[in-house]
Amino acid sequence: MVKILKDLWILASTGVVLFSRVIDEKINPQLFGGLISALNTFAEKLSNGGITNFELSNLKFIVVKRRDFLFIGSTSNKVKEKKAEEELKKIGDLFFKKYPQEVLIKWDNDISIFSDFGSNIEGSLEKDSTDKMKEAFW
Repeated sequence: MVKILKDLWILASTGVVLFSRVIDEKINPQLFGGLISALNTFAEKLSNGGITNFELSNLKFIVVKRRDFLFIGSTSNKVKEKKAEEELKKIGDLFFKKYPQEVLIKWDNDISIFSDFGSNIEGSLEKDSTDKMKEAFW
């Protein structure tokens, strides 16, 4: 299975990042979440639906809104948007299966309950350079 997504953020409607897996440590997940949440709110005011994607020089960011959550993935510019969107929808399905409505309604804003979600989606994310190096030696 080809791993399409490089990085992943899952945001609540408030902009709080519930889960992130980011290879580049220079990116603060909560600052990124606040920025994307603000951009999405701005985009929703301008048009129905909000932001769906944006690009930097070598990265494409895909945004999928499910219920009141944003699933954001970064990928190479070479990856088709539709493939990345489908992968984010699968991740969303896994997220809502692991954290059903009853759990999310009772959620007390403690993001630590989402910390183990990464083990559910390892097949969707590219490995970071440390993981690649470990594989090469083992």
